[in-house]
Parts: sequence; C-alpha cells; structure tokens
Amino acid sequence: MARRSRLEGDFKLRKTLRNIHTAMDNELRVAMQEAADLVLASQQELIPRDTGEAASALTAFVSKSGLDAQIGIRGKKNNKDLYYMRFVENGTKGYSGDKRAGNRKRRDTNKSNGGTFFGKYPDIPARAAHPWLRPSYDMNKEDIVRIIEGAISSTLARAAGELGNG
Repeated sequence: MARRSRLEGDFKLRKTLRNIHTAMDNELRVAMQEAADLVLASQQELIPRDTGEAASALTAFVSKSGLDAQIGIRGKKNNKDLYYMRFVENGTKGYSGDKRAGNRKRRDTNKSNGGTFFGKYPDIPARAAHPWLRPSYDMNKEDIVRIIEGAISSTLARAAGELGNG
C-alpha cells in the first residue's frame, strides 16, 4: 500500500545519475529523503484514525542511489495486517436486496459469523472514500519538484566540475 515515487524521464539522465552515485556522493538521496518526509508528514496528518495502527505503520524509504522512494504502509506484515486501508482509501460499493449486479439473483444462504445471524439478504451500506495517499502527494508536488530539481542540477554541476578538474 506504499506510494511508490520514482524519478521519471530520460533514461540517459537516470543512468548518468546512477553512475555519478557510484563515483561520488550525490545530493539526490538527501533531497529525495526530504521530499519523502514532506509526503510522510502529510500522510500522517490525513490518514483516518480509528485505532492509530495504520498511522503508526507509515514509513518512508529512499534507495541508496536516491532515484526511488516508497512512502506509506510498507512491509509484508503491515500490508497483510492493514489490508483494509485500501477500502478506506477508495470506499466500497455496498448492496442490499435480493439482486446482485447485472440484475442477477443472490444466493439464498444464511449469512452468519457463527454467533450472529445476519439474515439471507443483509443490507451492507456503501462506505465513502477517505483518500489520504494521493492527496498527500498532490499537496506537496511543487515543493517536491523544487527540491529534487535543485538536487539534480547541483549534482550534475558538481560532477561536471570534478570531471573538468580531473
């Protein structure tokens, strides 16, 4: 459920930045971490809180080269335990009555969880969406672009200066 951000664009630029990373320290990782922290702070602010478990599972990860970042609920255990956050993010359809989508008849089986009987055709209400992943990125988009643009230009200028001197 993590929001993956990737530096997109020219493949030659990505290759050049990757080569610069192997040759010298670049400022891109620090800038990407700063941008990821901005988005993470917005996510922690916007995420709906019931128990607070999902908010505490939010993390930001930036690769060593600084070209990739993952922000949000990361990890196998967290994605398994917090699978329901996709329903909170996108909302649910809900249904009622004895007809399914496409005007098909629903099955006549009793709905229960072993202790509670819900009836043959329980009414399940639609749940409104409470988005927090995409808005957290959209709120900070201009700052992210400014931070990463500055880091790329300064890294390329520094690498060109070192190549010119060496």
